[in-house]
Amino acid sequence: MTFPITLATPVRHAGPPPSEADVVIIGGGVIGVMTAWFLTLAGRKVVLCEKGRIAGEQSSRNWGWVRKQGRDPAELPIMIEAQAIWEDLAAQFGDGLGYRRTGVLYTANNARDMAEYEAWMSHARAHGLDTRLLDAAALDALLPSKAGWVGGLWTASDARAEPWAAVPRIAEALAGKGAVLVENCAVRALDIAGGRVTGVMTEAGRIAAGQVVLAGGAWSALFARAHGVGLPQLSVRATVAATVPLPEFWPGCAADGEFAIRRRADGGYTLAPGHFHEFFIGPDAFRHLRAFWPQIRADISGTRFLPAAPRGYPDAWGTPRRWSAEGQSPFERMRILNPAPNAAEIERLRDRFARAFPALGRPGIAAAWAGMIDTMPDVVPVIDTVAALPGLTVATGMSGHGFGIGPGIGRVVADLVMGRAPGHDLSRFRLSRFSDGTRIAPGPAL
Repeated sequence: MTFPITLATPVRHAGPPPSEADVVIIGGGVIGVMTAWFLTLAGRKVVLCEKGRIAGEQSSRNWGWVRKQGRDPAELPIMIEAQAIWEDLAAQFGDGLGYRRTGVLYTANNARDMAEYEAWMSHARAHGLDTRLLDAAALDALLPSKAGWVGGLWTASDARAEPWAAVPRIAEALAGKGAVLVENCAVRALDIAGGRVTGVMTEAGRIAAGQVVLAGGAWSALFARAHGVGLPQLSVRATVAATVPLPEFWPGCAADGEFAIRRRADGGYTLAPGHFHEFFIGPDAFRHLRAFWPQIRADISGTRFLPAAPRGYPDAWGTPRRWSAEGQSPFERMRILNPAPNAAEIERLRDRFARAFPALGRPGIAAAWAGMIDTMPDVVPVIDTVAALPGLTVATGMSGHGFGIGPGIGRVVADLVMGRAPGHDLSRFRLSRFSDGTRIAPGPAL
């Protein structure tokens, strides 16, 4: 498996889709695949439609961290469950997921960072995590460097996995359990009758279904808005690089404000900017400015603004907001959202790495890519049924946190679809928070 997944990746799930199902899932990323997993285990007839390739977008382009550390407190119970599911999956699939408990480390550049880490420790203690603060000496003993870090936050039980391998491997097993997965099959529209969802219209025809899950990542808001459902979701471009094989000086995941690293199964390291991302200004930037204003005021120092998204992107100026279910949709016109990485940022990453670890120097780069991270104004997802459209459940806006928590979200969404109690407090993730007067602001996540 190469990384990330692109249109050059062979189709593994060719279809065709059946004419009916209990549940149709829109989107073949980690959320869609894991939702399908739990629905299938519960005996539901599931069809998952992916416009391009399974895990072709952010689910194969992320850092590959499986972390409890630093999460929004409302996510923590689901994340704790998610890690238990990861452990079960790893027991089933062996090394096929690349799952390893190797820890997550946040390093501090200054006293302000340490104060933020110390404040988050109250959430770690509340959930019984093994997270602990490190002073400069303890950090240097754990990860020696020349970066001048003053301390850190360390969770030894956190983990890593290989995104481009894990999600497709789980999808293959899912197909073996009876779910129908269809790549190169865009869902153009919901089929609605009597005010409720009765199925979907795909490029391959209609699928009748009483329940539909929208897990379309960066495309979710575009799809939802065409059906009158407002999602204040925007997307940012994040650049990632993979080094050539290097000596294992660190087995897990680590990050400061400037760069992040993760050991990979192939002997290299994934490199990424710590807080840097790029935002393309499109129509939704103006439409959702009020919702995002608290986040903008809090900190936009790591954001570079670009004038317009390339043609065909979800919020490009020329992307249609309305289309016919009988004709080609924006989802077919761009099978995989495959943004170009920022080459200059990759060179800066190499420099930062070399300054922190001079004995290793500037690492060679084996590959580089970028992904579009779907984010919400309060940096937590929407996980909810849609009251205005019975039969539709939305799971989107993972805000860069979706890979690790994906198995837990999938279990929760499956239970929502089946009318079961989800087992967690989902009030922070409700869709209505954007319309019921709730104060929208990022929580105490790191």
